[in-house]
Amino acid sequence: MSEQYLLSRDHLPPLLRRLGKEYRLVAPVTNDYGDTLFQEIADPVATAPDLQRQPQNSLKDFLFPQRELLYDYRVDEQGGYHFREPATDIPATLFFGVRPCDLNAVLYLDVIFLPGRREPGYRRRRENSLLIGLNCNQPFADCFCAAVKAGPFLEDGSDLQLTDLGREFLVEVGRARGAEIIKRWPHFFRPAPAEERNRRFQLYLEARGSFLRQVHADQAIKRLAANATPPGVWEEVASRCQDCNGCAYLCPTCSCFTIVDEAQNQRQGRRWRLWDACTATGFTAMAGGHNPVQPAKDKLRQRFRHKLELDVKKHGRPSCMGCGRCVGVCFGGTDILHFINLAGR
Repeated sequence: MSEQYLLSRDHLPPLLRRLGKEYRLVAPVTNDYGDTLFQEIADPVATAPDLQRQPQNSLKDFLFPQRELLYDYRVDEQGGYHFREPATDIPATLFFGVRPCDLNAVLYLDVIFLPGRREPGYRRRRENSLLIGLNCNQPFADCFCAAVKAGPFLEDGSDLQLTDLGREFLVEVGRARGAEIIKRWPHFFRPAPAEERNRRFQLYLEARGSFLRQVHADQAIKRLAANATPPGVWEEVASRCQDCNGCAYLCPTCSCFTIVDEAQNQRQGRRWRLWDACTATGFTAMAGGHNPVQPAKDKLRQRFRHKLELDVKKHGRPSCMGCGRCVGVCFGGTDILHFINLAGR
């Protein structure tokens, strides 16, 4: 990121309102029950984005929906199946207030779904999306993004990246679509002086020193690669897992799915894709009832090895972004942070 500007906090709502005329606006909002979620905002002035709390969901909900129609199908007189992709309207979407961990998660999903034509729906959503990120001046209680190099500040990957300076935001241009926003609405921005650019670095250093947890992810990754996890670790974590799959569903990078056919009548039906989880007892079960994975010991082994070993080998970095959502949702205490502490001790 090279070009840097200042945006007054008072100017943010009218800017979002302007952008909302061209994009579906998705941002963190705290509802009446106290839950902060990424959701669509019709009017950012009437419903202000909540930039203080961590959203409980991630952009995965929008880019890789939990339930998605893949095909309509019909069966002809000879018993042959004919599939047709449904006509879908994918609106241009502005994702605002996205933290570095969630932006890095989107970049990971890009690696999984964008090559070739393996996932045309995901490609269309990404091509129609604009990402405006927000750096974390203060990490959230369960965060450990610095330990997996996914935060607390982002260096690239967004269209625009904001840093909260108090009365103003420092705005860094990351990609061409972000530069286009500056060009089209220059009256909202002014060039950032050198002292404000230097202040960003100071805020970054303060954020790096504000994490509440000491997490030795590198040590756990090395032990997994060397097949040298301490004795009893897998049995310990698996024995406490309650098979709820909350960690996988809240994780911004988990991308396992299953496909089901739903018959509407004898001649027509629909094929759906649904989220699945490698932690589910039946995930690897075969049609005859045999399961090559021993759930009592291995259902979390495949999850943690995938994120901290196999993805490191394949992509050069873990697919855990340190957002801490699994820490908050796991009532069995078998989240990935617990495993890292056991494996890295």
